[in-house]
Amino acid sequence: MQKTPLTVAGAEKLRAELHQLKTVARPGAITAIAEARSHGDLSENAEYDAAKERQGFIEGRIAEIEAKLASAQVIDPKELDADGRCVFGATVEIEDQESGEKLAYQIVGDDEADIKESKISIGSPVARALIGKSAGDIAEVQAPGGVKHYEILDVRYE
Repeated sequence: MQKTPLTVAGAEKLRAELHQLKTVARPGAITAIAEARSHGDLSENAEYDAAKERQGFIEGRIAEIEAKLASAQVIDPKELDADGRCVFGATVEIEDQESGEKLAYQIVGDDEADIKESKISIGSPVARALIGKSAGDIAEVQAPGGVKHYEILDVRYE
C-alpha cells in the first residue's frame, strides 16, 4: 500500500473531523431517519429520502477519512535532519526575482493543500522546484506563463 504524506496538523484535522462525524453527525442522521420513518409512507417521504442520502454521505466520508489515515505517513519537519533545506512540511519564504513579490508557502500533502492558507501540495510545480533547496538558492519553476525564478529567503520547520 502506498503511503500518503501528511503533516501532523493535517492528521489531527482529519482525526477531529472523523470524531465529529462518528459522535455527532452519524447519530444525528440516524435520529433524522427514525423521525422521518415515523411520518408514515416511505415511498413518498422526501424527509426520509433526504435523511438516508445524508447518512450515505456521512458513512462515505467516514470510510474515506479512515482510509486516508490508514495510508498516511505523518511527517513532522522538526524531527527531520533537513539541515536548512526545503522538505515536506517546511514553510518556505520566497521572492519572485522578476516582480520582487514575497510569498510564504507551507509544503503539505495533496489533501491538505489550500492556497488561501498558503499551503501548497508536494506535487505542485512550485513545491517540486523548492524541495532540497536552501536559503539563498534560486528555484526555477515551469509555470504556464513561462519559467519563473524564485529566491529562497527562509526555510522554517513549524
